[in-house]
Amino acid sequence: MMAQAKKSTFLRNLALFLAILGPGIITGSVDNDAGGITTYSVAGAHYGYSLLWTLIPAFIALVVVQEMNARMGMVTGKGLADLIRENAGVKITFFIFIGLLIADIGNTTTEFAGVAGSMQIFGVSKYIAVPLVAIAVWILVVKGTYGIAEKIFLIFSVFLLSYVVSAIMGKPNWGEIGTSIIHPDIEYNFDYITMVIGLIGTTIAPWMQFYMQSAVIEKGLEIKDYKFTIWDVIIGSIATVVVAFFIVVACASTLHVNGIVKINEAKDAAVALEPFAGTFASQIFAFGLFIASVFSATILPIATAFYVCEAFGFEAGIDKKLKEAPQFYTLFTAILIIAVGIILIPNAPLILISLWSQVLNGALLPVVLLCMMLLINNKEIMGEHTNKLFHNVVGWVTTVILIGLTIALLVSPLL
Repeated sequence: MMAQAKKSTFLRNLALFLAILGPGIITGSVDNDAGGITTYSVAGAHYGYSLLWTLIPAFIALVVVQEMNARMGMVTGKGLADLIRENAGVKITFFIFIGLLIADIGNTTTEFAGVAGSMQIFGVSKYIAVPLVAIAVWILVVKGTYGIAEKIFLIFSVFLLSYVVSAIMGKPNWGEIGTSIIHPDIEYNFDYITMVIGLIGTTIAPWMQFYMQSAVIEKGLEIKDYKFTIWDVIIGSIATVVVAFFIVVACASTLHVNGIVKINEAKDAAVALEPFAGTFASQIFAFGLFIASVFSATILPIATAFYVCEAFGFEAGIDKKLKEAPQFYTLFTAILIIAVGIILIPNAPLILISLWSQVLNGALLPVVLLCMMLLINNKEIMGEHTNKLFHNVVGWVTTVILIGLTIALLVSPLL
């Protein structure tokens, strides 16, 4: 009888977890976008396995930040943008979000560059691939519902595991990998430190915080769902780090050992893989890049349109109809059109656009993290669900480290 009751409780909890599953996994998976894949590929090609240790602090930072976003969303029922506007005022909010909007247009352009690059490996012109993907993304968001979109996003997250296949086909040295993680050979030169900053910094972007909190709200989650949501966050963070790990391993075990270090974009890594791991491994890598780019090219404009509209009091959300949230869908469409338009310009300075969007992200990240830490410790907003001592220690340490890394990233070119 007791065994049956336990089984019934387990099945009920599993059903609840599967129903709640989504925001954490999707937010984490989107982090492995075209820019992230490029960063991981460069790290593997240049430094082999020696930078794999950075994925451990990156994982901790990702879990801590996303947990706070989820908790704020469940307790307040409001998005991060809404809370910032209410507590910081409209003027400060305006300047923060203008910067975020510009950065995210650049980021979205980078994602469509990933679509174009990955399809070129399969012999498809960017003038065909990019418009078709943009139209498909627009139809999914404007004509679909949050439930349908979330299911597709979760399927995309699973497809990102294709990088595991590419890595294994490269025949990595697992002994060296274990040694690199347990006893890392840390260097103290400019290039190595810059790469470390890039790897950890690419894990947390400002827009992710807004998307995570808005996704929790759109799904209708409340604080009673917390124990299941935290597992969603942890699983999503694990999936993110696993994909990053295998991208580094794929490039380290093939490109690094053969002295191929020149990679300007993720497509270059896919092309360079072919002579050492075979055509199939190269195509799997390109397929992963395509999925990641489409995934992020969908989520980024959604997140941007959501938090900008939310910050200024407009209706927003995929579950809203076009007539109910015209500003949200207009902004979403405009971001897509601008990004696609830039990509289709012959010889567009895509590397420069990617660089400056990352610089803007870096400059705005400390502001967003500081706002989060102040909001989540405000008893008037969070009641009894403010950060406990452990959360504050980890949260502030994470914030301070990320601010330090961001400052170093912004200052390093000047030095």
